[in-house]
Amino acid sequence: VGIVKCSPENGLLVSESMCVALEELIQACCGEYEGIPVVLVCGPKSTGKSTFNRYLINLLLNHLPVVEYMECDIGQTEFTPPGCVSLSSVTEPVLGPPFTHQQTPRKMVYYGQTSCEQDTERYLDVVKYVFSCYKKEVPLIINTMGWVKGDGLLLLIDLIRLLSPSHIVQMDIHDWEAMPPLTPEHVHFSAGLHTKGKQQSKCKQLGLVDVESWNYPEGEDMSAPQHKLLYVNPEFPGAGAAGEVRVHSGILHDMSILGYLGHLQSPDIGAVLPLHCLVPYQVPFNAVALRVIHTDVAPSNIMYAVNASWVGLCCIPEEVRCQTDGPVLLTQTPVCNCLGFGIVRGVDMEKKLYHILTPVPPENLRLVNCLLLGTIAIPNCVLVGQQGIEGEIPYVTSDYNYSIVGSGKLRKKKQHLKRRPFPYECDYT
Repeated sequence: VGIVKCSPENGLLVSESMCVALEELIQACCGEYEGIPVVLVCGPKSTGKSTFNRYLINLLLNHLPVVEYMECDIGQTEFTPPGCVSLSSVTEPVLGPPFTHQQTPRKMVYYGQTSCEQDTERYLDVVKYVFSCYKKEVPLIINTMGWVKGDGLLLLIDLIRLLSPSHIVQMDIHDWEAMPPLTPEHVHFSAGLHTKGKQQSKCKQLGLVDVESWNYPEGEDMSAPQHKLLYVNPEFPGAGAAGEVRVHSGILHDMSILGYLGHLQSPDIGAVLPLHCLVPYQVPFNAVALRVIHTDVAPSNIMYAVNASWVGLCCIPEEVRCQTDGPVLLTQTPVCNCLGFGIVRGVDMEKKLYHILTPVPPENLRLVNCLLLGTIAIPNCVLVGQQGIEGEIPYVTSDYNYSIVGSGKLRKKKQHLKRRPFPYECDYT
C-alpha cells in the first residue's frame, strides 16, 4: 500500500459544483448551522456518490474527531460486506476502496440481498431500525442506492421522509435529467412508494382511504421537510455510464468479503492459511434459529442450502427454544442486530452441529442466536483456489455439458413491481 502519482485524467476531478457543496457542508457541520446536520447523498449509479462521501468524511475529520456514516446502499457498502444497512463511527481518513477499510459498525442489520426491489417494506423497516441508533450528537452522512428510476425514486422519497435530512446532495450528470430536483416542495407533495404526500393525505380526511400512519422515529415531528438541496454535477470521465465502470460490482462484492475474511488470519506476518486449515466453531442445531431470507426452502432441504454458505450471525430478542435437538427454523425474517458473518464450513447431521468459521470475537459470539442466509455467496476463489485440497471439491464443478437442456446458470426474469396501495401515510397538514 502506498501513494502513486497519477496522470490528471486518472486523478480525482472535483467539479465547481462539488466544491461549492463541500464548502457549504463543512461550514454547516463545523458550527454554522443550528442543530446537527444530517446529509443525505443521492443520485443515479456511477455518478460518484461514494467518492463524494469519502472526500466529505476526510474533510470533516480535519475539524471533527468523529463523523457518523449510515449505509443504505445494500449493493455497494462502504465499511461492511454487501447486503447490509449499517451505522458506523468514522474516526480515521477513508483512503481506499471498501475492501481496504472493513470495520465493525455501531449498528448493522443483514438484509441478505444486494437489491431491495422484491421487498421494499422490509428495507424501510431495516433502515428505520438502524437509524434509531443515531443519537444526533455528531454530523451524519447517509449514502443511498443508485436506483432512482420508477419505484426507486418513490422509495427514495420514503427514505427522505423517514430520515428527515437537513441537507440533500443530489448528483446528476445533466440538469435533472435522471430524476427531478428533490426540493422540499417536491418531497412534501409527491407520493412515495409507501407514503403519501400532502395532496394524497387529504383523501383520508374525507374518509376515502383507510391507511395506517407512518411511525416516525422518536423525537421527529411531522412537519413539512425543510432541507437544503445542493446540486452536484460530476465531471469525471465516464460519469453516469454504469456500464463503463473500471471495476465490476461483483468483483467489489467479492473483495469486501475477502477483506472481511482476512481477519481470520493471524496478525503475525507469515504464510496465509487456507480456510480449510482453520479450526471452526461448533454450534449445536438447537442453539441458534435459522432463516433463509430470499426464498422458501423445504425443511428437508434446509441443510443443503446452509452448508458451504455465507451467513449473518445475528441476535434476536426472543430466546431460542427447541424441544428436540433438530434445527430451529424461523417462519419470518427478523429485523435484528447482525454481529458479523461466517462461513458454514460443514454440517454434522449425526452430532447435530454447525461448523462455522468467523472472525467475530468469542465475547460477541455468545450473543448470537440466529443465522440468516441470503443471496450473498462465498467468492469462487475461496472454493476453488485453496491450496492443499485433494480430490473433488464439493458443490463445485467445471466439467459440465452446457448443451444439456436446462443446464447452466438459472436466469430469473425481472418482473416490474406493481404499484401497491399506501399502507402508510405522511400527513404534513
